[in-house]
Amino acid sequence: MELLFKIDRDHSESIYNQIRSNIINGIVEGSLSAGNRLPSTRQLASSLKVSRNTVAHVYENLALDGFLQVRERSGFFINSDLKADWVNVPEMKRIESSETSPWAKRLVASPMSQPYVNRPADWQRYPYPFIYGQIDHDLLSLSDWRECTKLALSKSSVKDWTSDAITEDDPELAEQICTMLLPRRGIFVSPDQLMVTIGAQNALYLAGALVINQGSLLGFEDPGYCDARNGFISVGAKIKPLPVDEHGIKINHRLDTCDVVYTTPSHHYPTNVTLPMDRREALLERARSSDFLIIEDDYESEVNFVSQPHPALKSMDDDGRVLYVSSLSKNLFPGLRIGYMVAPADFIAEARALRRQMYRHPSSHVQRTVALFIKLGYYDTMVKRLHQVYQERWDITGKALEKYCGDFFEIETFGGTSFWVKGPKDLDADILAAEALKKGVIIEPGDPMFLKTRSKTPQFKNHFRVGFSSIPTDRIENGVRLLAETLAEIS
Repeated sequence: MELLFKIDRDHSESIYNQIRSNIINGIVEGSLSAGNRLPSTRQLASSLKVSRNTVAHVYENLALDGFLQVRERSGFFINSDLKADWVNVPEMKRIESSETSPWAKRLVASPMSQPYVNRPADWQRYPYPFIYGQIDHDLLSLSDWRECTKLALSKSSVKDWTSDAITEDDPELAEQICTMLLPRRGIFVSPDQLMVTIGAQNALYLAGALVINQGSLLGFEDPGYCDARNGFISVGAKIKPLPVDEHGIKINHRLDTCDVVYTTPSHHYPTNVTLPMDRREALLERARSSDFLIIEDDYESEVNFVSQPHPALKSMDDDGRVLYVSSLSKNLFPGLRIGYMVAPADFIAEARALRRQMYRHPSSHVQRTVALFIKLGYYDTMVKRLHQVYQERWDITGKALEKYCGDFFEIETFGGTSFWVKGPKDLDADILAAEALKKGVIIEPGDPMFLKTRSKTPQFKNHFRVGFSSIPTDRIENGVRLLAETLAEIS
């Protein structure tokens, strides 16, 4: 039998794993039939131009796992009993149909129709990815994370996270968040006032589902975080746009009719401006007098380059009106998907019950790994290193934007991992992004961040965001130069 597959030596997956997965895929798909003999280790090694020991290791482990059988002096064979308990389905061709499926015909909502900030799925292959919310992989503390993952697999830890915790969080992680992270934001709570979620986005959706119904009036910063806005709309919220200026959300009579107000005071999304203390106090006073709740999304609170971070709104809240949401994914890596909410204990109890109906709890193994990462000081070390790198990139990006786009660009913020740029009046940022992409430059047009009623008007089409967390430092200036060249060409 000849095995028809190739090894990609540039792939991140090891040669061992590539050989193993190709053989398993062949067995599952039927190209390797039960009872057939595999090529000898020498033959396959020669064909793939790999070490014979590697092939032998693959064969031996597949035999141990039941995929192969070893016959003395005959070699390795596909296990004849492997598919004995599989459902016997006649071979059928996949039927492609342009007709709408029965499920799609009965949709009562269309999340795909909502505005999102989109980027190429393969953004990592572009040389100048000025995108927000991703990370330069060279900045990751992989050895430290690997150590914590191994510690979480120790015998003493395994018994804690292998069981279904139903509504509970990992107690180690809850303790670390309550004692190590929240006090830095001026928040002091017990674990019954905390719930871990699959990222901050999930926390926002759960909170909205519990306090918003059809017709609830939600005050929302405009421009603002479109993913949060979409989630709130999905649970029935009627959005009331709240204007933002150079100091963040404006505190005025528009707030008075709201049932809930969503805000990003540490770094407004997407402009990155910070809400000053007098406005924070005014917002809390307005919430008391007009009887509305506040959802505080405290993202990137530690990414501040000019002054000390302000305390969280939640730390100033004496009435329990503020629900606090934060994320560990931003400071570790986006794919981690670990966030949390802080609220009064009676509300958290309901949130746990709702979370149970959806997915019970985030991965207990991941929670324990994160807890160890914080406990052993690796989180602080990584945050400090990221802060230093981001400050350098913030400085370089700001100076490059001033140098090449100075006719319209002004630095108005002192933190975050992106710049919010208002281009020339006649600019269409969608066209700019499409043309810049041809030169390997990725930026994010700003129109999805405005409400639909405003996003398509010329007045707001000229906004775009330039992120710097995911682009290597030495590429920033040239990327901004290419962006400015593109802007000049389309103008």
